[in-house]
Amino acid sequence: MFGKMFLLAIILMAFATPVMAADAAIVLTASLSMAIASGLCALGQGRAIAGAVEAIARNPGAATAIRGLGLLGLVFIESLALFTLVIVFVKG
Repeated sequence: MFGKMFLLAIILMAFATPVMAADAAIVLTASLSMAIASGLCALGQGRAIAGAVEAIARNPGAATAIRGLGLLGLVFIESLALFTLVIVFVKG
């Protein structure tokens, strides 16, 4: 029952947001682009962490270098999502 009510609420919000906006296409496009960017960044971060952990498990002596480069990679991946958020705010 909760799942059906949650799905109904999501559908109603999806249709209500463009109606209340001045230009529905901009709001819909901005929200869709942010959703895609966030989802793909999350997948990229998961793969980066998995690769770093696997590399550290294979070669524990290089853990500090791998950890540093992994953190730098995560920062770059997260910056993609933040740039998309800035573009959404500027366009909207």
